[in-house]
Amino acid sequence: MKNSRSPGGLVYSTDSGRMCPACRQPVDACVCGQPASAPAGDGIVRVSRETKGRAGKGVTLVKGLALDAAALARTAKQLKAACGSGGTVKDGVIEVQGEHCERVIEHLTKQGWKVKRAGG
Repeated sequence: MKNSRSPGGLVYSTDSGRMCPACRQPVDACVCGQPASAPAGDGIVRVSRETKGRAGKGVTLVKGLALDAAALARTAKQLKAACGSGGTVKDGVIEVQGEHCERVIEHLTKQGWKVKRAGG
């Protein structure tokens, strides 16, 4: 008996082989597991500081890096290590805990990015 919460559906076909349960396409032709393309930007990386919605704690935001998800995560890891701080990547924006705008700008400039300070 089929569970009402399970999506069910075709998981294998003798013609195509394994099928993706989400998009119901052959695994070789599956498009749902592929990362979204990098956002198009103007080539300028913007670094800003924000405290909104964080109980007064400041974070440094890095926007405009035209990288895929894996490269963005690597860059975030390098920035967090350079600042000696934690952080995350959300919706293509790197967040570094604390106010480290100058260090982040310096690090990204050394990597060859065109960087601007955004916000006051």
